[in-house]
Amino acid sequence: MFCPECGKEIPSGSKFCPACGKSTGAAPNAPASAGTADPQSDAEQNKGMAVLAYILFFIPLIAGTHKTSNFVKYHTNQGIVLVIFCVALGIVTSILSAILMGIAVASFAVGLIMAVPVIIGLIWIFPLILVIIGIVNAVTGKMKPLPIIGKFTILK
Repeated sequence: MFCPECGKEIPSGSKFCPACGKSTGAAPNAPASAGTADPQSDAEQNKGMAVLAYILFFIPLIAGTHKTSNFVKYHTNQGIVLVIFCVALGIVTSILSAILMGIAVASFAVGLIMAVPVIIGLIWIFPLILVIIGIVNAVTGKMKPLPIIGKFTILK
């Protein structure tokens, strides 16, 4: 349970915040439920773990933070979707690279042989941009979906 005024954690069942004295409106000994914290304080307290979700998506899963913070859960979901997208993109670019190189070698097109790695490299700029957008959203406390792939939900 978190204070609606200052965002500090409040012991379960407390009527008042020990940090600022604000009334919590909770009955004594009321159990605190996960994910009921004020969204702003949740985001403020868990920005680091949300950023990690885009770099190493499994860290919030191992730590269990995705169960206690809606903010981390959202960004962990976005990180998982991004990893799935990158795996699929890797498969597609491998097949595309093999086809283009086969055509280039068969036709002795030296220019195409040299262009294939550049083309594949340019394709990988898009996932990098998505990672940057996700990290910026996490750092600024936003729960905004990533372009194109952000609408998918894996964690429920």
